Amino acid sequence: MSMLTVVIQAGGQSSRMGEDKALKSFLGRPLIQRVIDRMTPIADEIIVTTNRPADYEFLNLCLVPDLKPGRGALGGLYTAIASAAFPLVAVVACDMPFASPMLFEGALSLIVKEDADVVIAKTDEGYEPLHALYRRETCLSAIEAAISADQWKVISWFPQVKVRTFTLDEVKLFDPSGLCFWNLNTPEEFVDAEQRARLTT
Repeated sequence: MSMLTVVIQAGGQSSRMGEDKALKSFLGRPLIQRVIDRMTPIADEIIVTTNRPADYEFLNLCLVPDLKPGRGALGGLYTAIASAAFPLVAVVACDMPFASPMLFEGALSLIVKEDADVVIAKTDEGYEPLHALYRRETCLSAIEAAISADQWKVISWFPQVKVRTFTLDEVKLFDPSGLCFWNLNTPEEFVDAEQRARLTT
C-alpha cells in the first residue's frame, strides 16, 4: 500500500461560529481532535495546516502555516499537498466530525488501481475538495501552475490531471451514514451533529 499523509486543514475563518470551530468542544473535546482520531488509523503521517500554530500546539502534530498566503482555498490546498512527506495525500477539513476513513480507504485502492491523480466525490453541491485524495507529484505542479495563472477556484486545475469521481452510490457504500461531507458552520449544527454522533460511530 502506498504511504499516506493526512492533512487536516484548520486554516479557515469561523465567521458564522464566532469562535475557532476547530477548537470548539465537540462531545467534550476539540472538534479537530475528533477528526484526527478518525483519520489516525489510515495515516502514516498527520499534518495540520494553520496560521495560528500556538493554538494547536497541544495536538503534538506537525503544524504548517500557509505557504501561499492570501490565495484562499486553492492556496490552502497547495500548502496541504506541498507539506506532505508521502506520495498520496488525503485532505480533510477540520470541521467534518464524520470524516470517513473508510471512504479514503476506498479512494486509496482506486487511485492505485486506476492510476488516477485525484479521487473525489461529487455531490449535488459539487466537488468535495476538502474530503478528497490527491497524488502529490502530479497535483502539486498543476496547482502551482493554476496559482501562477492567477486562478482562484480550488478545482480550476482539474483539467490538467486525471480525476476519478466517486459516484454517490460508491460514497454510500463506504459511508452509509451519508454524513462524511457535513461541515459544521453554526452553533445549531454543532448541537445537531453531537446528537447524531452519539447515535453513530
